[in-house]
Amino acid sequence: MERADDRDASHPGPARADDPRPGHAHGGPPPNVPTSRGARRLLTALVLLALLASGAGIAATWPGAADLPDASVAYTGARTVRAEVVAVRPRECRGELAEERLPDGTLPEVVPCPEADVRVDGGAVTTVTVPQAVFAGGLRAGDGVVLLEFPAAAGQPGTYVWQDVDRRWPLAVVVGVFVLLTVLVGRRRGAAALLGLGLGGAAVVWYVLPALLAGRDPVVVSLSAATAVMGVVLYAAHGVSTRTTAAYLGTLAGLAVTAGFAVLAVGATGLRGLSDEESYTVSVLTGAVDLRGVVLAGTLVAALGLLNDVTITQASAVWELRAADPRAGFRTLLTAGMRVGRDHLASTVYTVAFAYAGAALPSLLLLRLYAQPAGEVLTSSVIAEELVRTAVGGSALAVTVPVTTALAAAAIGARGGRRREALTPR
Repeated sequence: MERADDRDASHPGPARADDPRPGHAHGGPPPNVPTSRGARRLLTALVLLALLASGAGIAATWPGAADLPDASVAYTGARTVRAEVVAVRPRECRGELAEERLPDGTLPEVVPCPEADVRVDGGAVTTVTVPQAVFAGGLRAGDGVVLLEFPAAAGQPGTYVWQDVDRRWPLAVVVGVFVLLTVLVGRRRGAAALLGLGLGGAAVVWYVLPALLAGRDPVVVSLSAATAVMGVVLYAAHGVSTRTTAAYLGTLAGLAVTAGFAVLAVGATGLRGLSDEESYTVSVLTGAVDLRGVVLAGTLVAALGLLNDVTITQASAVWELRAADPRAGFRTLLTAGMRVGRDHLASTVYTVAFAYAGAALPSLLLLRLYAQPAGEVLTSSVIAEELVRTAVGGSALAVTVPVTTALAAAAIGARGGRRREALTPR
């Protein structure tokens, strides 16, 4: 197959400002850089082997309907209904629930329990208790909400229970703006990236989650899904080329490191995936799910986007370096590419750390209110989980940068002049 970066070997340099052909200088495809036929065949063979292994893994772990645990006991007979807020008012109740306990272990005499009058489906008005956080956030008359309707049973009348705010339209607007800006700025590649994002979401919903619920091996499931999804996403967004193939293989190397390190780290730190209410609820409702596997799978999925960002940037950097210096060989490209990679690695590591810290901020706030010592805070399950993700992701990045750079340099550096490389300062 002819590749975009393998054509026009007689003109491997970057496009000039007055060059009518599309090139990097005009924001088009990457510069034309010659690659050896042997390198292309080897990289293509590795990609095919990875995709075959991914397909085999998906086939072996695909869950059937009979494999999934029955979690239908959650809200038997209840249905979701939409309602509109008519009025909101504050109210106080006696503290009775375990989660209302104060840091000293005592129950407060009174706790806020605001109420809202809501009109269900444009009909009757009923009253429901609203979470204090929602009330404090500014729930107003006219807002849409979602309720759970429990039918009448055993002589008791039907009741409504608060579930959530109805945010369908605001969320649709936010996502629509994101899609529009991505397509306007990224054009074809932006649209391809969105398509890949949708494919990845579908893989998580229709394969990863059911497979985890069925008790399949989380590492096999996550690696198989990630390998298949990235094989489509990268080539759709960046084109079929040796440059993209180098990035793809670098991403797979990073995923392998992530999987191995995550298994060791999760086992050594004793993480069980019970650091929040949702994880505990999943464990109670399903029973058969080992939530350590969920932690492992979550770590792999979280690392996927980071690895993709680093690998495609490193491959592109090596291509640009070779286009600027057609005589550069493997050692020159590797050395120069690693200078770029070290800067990218340093910035990405603290970006990852800050992203995870932001996600854990509510938990950090709660731990701070309980005035626990710093050592206990850092080793608590919720913080330890984020620390493990950061350490695993950073380690994978540290391996992915040189691997991807070496793959890209080997693919296009074989024709560089030895004399020119020997004179290049290290």
